[in-house]
Amino acid sequence: MNPALEIVILGLSLSSSWGNGHATTYRGLIRGLAQAGHKVLFLECEKPWYAAHRDLPRPDFCKLSYYRDVGEIAARHARAIRGADAVMIGSYVPDGVAVIDQVLALRSDGVFFYDIDTPVTLARLRDGGADTYVAPRQIPRFEAYLSFTGGPTLGVLERAFGAKRAAPLYCAADVDRYRSTGEAPVWDLGYLGTYSPDRQPMLERLLIEPARQLPERRFVVAGPQYPETVAWPANVERIEHLPPDAHASFYSRQRFTLNVTRSDMIAAGWSPSVRLFEAAACGTPIIGDAWEGLTELLPGGILIVTQSQQVTGALTRMPEAERLALAASARASVLSAHSGRVRADELAALLRSGSGRRHDKSAPTKPIAHQLDGAFRS
Repeated sequence: MNPALEIVILGLSLSSSWGNGHATTYRGLIRGLAQAGHKVLFLECEKPWYAAHRDLPRPDFCKLSYYRDVGEIAARHARAIRGADAVMIGSYVPDGVAVIDQVLALRSDGVFFYDIDTPVTLARLRDGGADTYVAPRQIPRFEAYLSFTGGPTLGVLERAFGAKRAAPLYCAADVDRYRSTGEAPVWDLGYLGTYSPDRQPMLERLLIEPARQLPERRFVVAGPQYPETVAWPANVERIEHLPPDAHASFYSRQRFTLNVTRSDMIAAGWSPSVRLFEAAACGTPIIGDAWEGLTELLPGGILIVTQSQQVTGALTRMPEAERLALAASARASVLSAHSGRVRADELAALLRSGSGRRHDKSAPTKPIAHQLDGAFRS
């Protein structure tokens, strides 16, 4: 039996799900790690917009610590970073390039990158964007580049950017928290997601236009940052922010939910959002746009559409037995392949294969474990 791992994760946010999907992704993953006996220290940069919208300030499945700037990482957490079995740095971490340099200065092995935004990252790297959270020179130094996008993109990371190893680490659903609540449907079709200019045309086509065509039906869109210029029909309810604790109820009260994908991720394919798996775990039938890899990741569990007429047809004519079968197929796929515990086991295997510390029998495991125990509890 493999020993438990002690892991440091530096990510965008664990404490606040406001305006980002990273928080629920990390929560499901780290809960899965905790269930398997692994110990995690999560380091989050203190930002006022997250501090004002914290919905998990004190997680019970890991230690969460905040830092104000890059220098504070070494000043307060050098011991934990040096002693951990593995360190994983996520995409969109503020001052990410400097953060990675700081971690690599503290240790040269066992450092991994987890990209929850791979197509966006690659587009920025190719454009030479100064605001990219990882630099091309840093990619070959990671033990592995873990990507929420699979498929051909993994080969690009290795061939074009010199990654030692690129491996998929898809998002996942925390199935203990994302399940049907048994509530009666309130809306015929809903959508949960932060506003994004490249997603908005598809949201217009697949939800707003069907709402106009079916004024007797009820629709809902939850998520922040939508501009005042969006013309919402009267039968579309708006929810500005929906905390994760309310997600299961939200999905359970929809007859169908909509999954809309950003254009970069459609182009790359194999880029399932965490919302896709969470909705499926709640047993809500999914209507979504098409991209490569979708039917392999969620076989038989999604109604793929391109036009508003297909949506209105599903809402008005799909037999109830077919609607329920769609939901059951998607939930079965999540339980078998996309739960937080499944993904946590995949991550632990990746970390062990890329780091020669505790699982190397020649390594002095006892002193490291002893030193780290205090660092993770301090």
